[in-house]
Amino acid sequence: MAPISTRQYLLDQARRRFTPTLNNIPGMRIIEKRSLAHQWKQKVLAEPPAGTGLEPVVGDSGLHTIEIFRGGPDFALRRYWKYGPLFFSDVPMLGGIHVLGPDATQAVFSNKNRDFSQKGWHSLIGPFLNRGLMLLDFDEHLYHRRIMQEAFTRTRLAGYVEHIDRVVTAIVADWPTNDARFLFHPAVKKLTLDVASMVFMGHDSGSNDALVTKVNNAFTTASRAGGAIIRYPVPPFKWWRGLRARKVLEDYYTERVIERRNAQGTDLLTVLCHAEDEDGNSFTDEDIVNHMILLLVAAHDTSTTAITSMAYHLAAHPEWQERCRDESARLGDGPLDIESLEKLETFDLVMNESMRLVTPLPFTMRQAVRDTDLLGYYVPAGTLIMVWPSMNHRLPELWTEPDKFDPERFAEPRAEHKKHRHAFAPFGGGAHKCIGSVFAQLEAKTIVHRMLRRYRLELARPGYQPRWDYGGVPIPTDGMPIVLRPLG
Repeated sequence: MAPISTRQYLLDQARRRFTPTLNNIPGMRIIEKRSLAHQWKQKVLAEPPAGTGLEPVVGDSGLHTIEIFRGGPDFALRRYWKYGPLFFSDVPMLGGIHVLGPDATQAVFSNKNRDFSQKGWHSLIGPFLNRGLMLLDFDEHLYHRRIMQEAFTRTRLAGYVEHIDRVVTAIVADWPTNDARFLFHPAVKKLTLDVASMVFMGHDSGSNDALVTKVNNAFTTASRAGGAIIRYPVPPFKWWRGLRARKVLEDYYTERVIERRNAQGTDLLTVLCHAEDEDGNSFTDEDIVNHMILLLVAAHDTSTTAITSMAYHLAAHPEWQERCRDESARLGDGPLDIESLEKLETFDLVMNESMRLVTPLPFTMRQAVRDTDLLGYYVPAGTLIMVWPSMNHRLPELWTEPDKFDPERFAEPRAEHKKHRHAFAPFGGGAHKCIGSVFAQLEAKTIVHRMLRRYRLELARPGYQPRWDYGGVPIPTDGMPIVLRPLG
């Protein structure tokens, strides 16, 4: 059987599995027409109840899952021009409503009536990140977030910077120079894992311990398993590998929590073992295991994407690289601290613009708790919802020449990110805004600072532009070749 036929067969099998779930939503009406060429007609998610005055959400079917994995926000932008702020997609895995534009994003993120649950994530990553903070809802989420906030106070972050800088300085110095075959993405992914091993788990940088290597590999496997097309625990497929990786992480952290309960330390795991909110509430051992798995998967994946995007744009725009290098030179080569990193204002402009163009978490998931009104459209209970902050980052009504790399757009007086509350939301929004966003930015600035003090970043070839795989956190399909030229 030819590869394209195999792919179509698997998609058809998945579609037959997931479409009945959609059809069980009360009021569902799907108008469908298939030809031998698998062409699809416009569909309606559900007819609004009589007398509500609400509009139905319309859309279509097709190979949208593959389109999303290939195009990410570009796919969403095309549907926004065609359908407006809500679009219904009847496809495997990601079938449901796509929420597009800043107004719709704000309605879901603010969630004033608690109409939208984090259960939208469960079908994608629930088995791998079970009961991590991102997957909890409402009062339970608030309870856990208040305890976890102890690990992300300014005092704690200041302590983490020292550890981050020590790991980064040592590893960046050993990267190969003048090598057009050097792949930046896997190198910085390993670096962020080493940082996480030190800061989150207390392991020494560069450890050759086989167990640490096994755990790091498990993080990598679990973080990519949510993008599996074949979602059955059957070897050797990605879903099966992700479930095995989750078990490795559970076993590892269960043992570590028992050790750290009676220990002192500044690593995040030990902090969580002793963290309490203002009422004296603390985490159970199981809570800590679940939260650590999510924090480490999220921390190294999203940070890797943000730093990779920064490196590419600095290499592609030497004038901005020199501006950042000049700013970096004022800090020199001494140990970094949180106050010095906060002074890197040009870094902030470049980092924000890089995350606007390549958003580390392109979409976020929700599920409708009850029948509800979203911007005048009828959304039935149980509907899966995909919110696209990354698409908002491409809208010409918010951003001047949105496809252009232009960090000045974030500076006064332009401040284009202030045109709408959710014009720029790389870390999500509302109650579920990323709790580690400040940590991630401090880590990115530390890594880029140390790189610019040693190297000039160049594209591997003139005019090089990366292609991004959006089957999860965006990654460059070719690993992102970047040439590091030694300075001086």
